[in-house]
Amino acid sequence: MIEKKNSPKNVKKPWPTKEAMEQVYEMNLWGHNNSDFYSGAGSHHSEYVEPYIDVLTSFFRSFETPLVVCDLGCGDFNVGKALVRHTQKYVAVDIVKELIQRNKERFKEENLEFHCLDIASDDLPSGDCAILRQVLQHLSNAEVQSIIRKLIYYKYVIVTEHIPEGDFKPNEDIISGQGIRLNKQSGLDVLAPPFDLKVKEEKQLLEVPYQHSSGIIVTTLYTMF
Repeated sequence: MIEKKNSPKNVKKPWPTKEAMEQVYEMNLWGHNNSDFYSGAGSHHSEYVEPYIDVLTSFFRSFETPLVVCDLGCGDFNVGKALVRHTQKYVAVDIVKELIQRNKERFKEENLEFHCLDIASDDLPSGDCAILRQVLQHLSNAEVQSIIRKLIYYKYVIVTEHIPEGDFKPNEDIISGQGIRLNKQSGLDVLAPPFDLKVKEEKQLLEVPYQHSSGIIVTTLYTMF
């Protein structure tokens, strides 16, 4: 049993996210590399993965007492596997049951747990720091809003998003699935309406041009009240 964070009461919604994400992996909509599950170029190409691992490792190692980290949308765990050793406990969750089962069989550490959860509908695991790496960009505004309400229970939240370069209108709504708001010349900003997440401090940790198409991948650290 994992300890769950207290969160506002959530009613199950008929969101299509679970089926959409299952289809992404079944049909290799994010590409493939002869693997049973593949979470896309952003989780495998070194120009995106290595700088991200470096900045998060530096952040985690800055604490005298290691953090309990909750990876909300861990995917195929090609990125998360490099971060586990820098944490007190690493709780990795994803909405695809078969993916989580595969991860449990492939990645085994004493301080590592995997759980199948819908982070929009389910209670979130307890921890010091939540990381959402290119997760919210695939979700509808209603689901993002449901998740945002629960992020206030963490001390730190690290969000990575693929957004347009330059000025853009944030938070155009989409149907959850393979695509992101970039197709609408929009990007997700948790501080902007309709989400309006209240934070104590905001710090950009990383910005990387997305070489496979347009836009940039930005990682931001939010210190919560």
